[in-house]
Amino acid sequence: MILLDTCVLIWLADDQDKLSEPARKAMRANVGGLFVSSATAFEISLKWAIGRLKLPGDGEVWYRDALRLHGLKEIPLDGRCAALAGRLPFLHRDPCDRFIIATAGIHRMPIVTPDPIIRRYPDVRVIW
Repeated sequence: MILLDTCVLIWLADDQDKLSEPARKAMRANVGGLFVSSATAFEISLKWAIGRLKLPGDGEVWYRDALRLHGLKEIPLDGRCAALAGRLPFLHRDPCDRFIIATAGIHRMPIVTPDPIIRRYPDVRVIW
């Protein structure tokens, strides 16, 4: 089981050449065990709404279709995750990334991400 960062979901759906070879191998090896945080839906919808992410249609529809087409499962945010995200060391200021890090920690999953800041968190396994 592995957790995909938001950018990785976008690249998986739209531009797989941006994915590293280790990321591609890990995703192929974990078919049926690929997850995203529900914070990713928020991040995609927000970036689409403010024009920072170009998609062929509505951000929410794109997100739902991407999960279905790629066999991904969503892990919803809950109070435990929100509290852990708030207690993480202040290396990352992006709340979505903090939710993704907390989700990975709670579910003991590595994160597929190129983000060098996420790599700096103790006890976070990164695949890239």
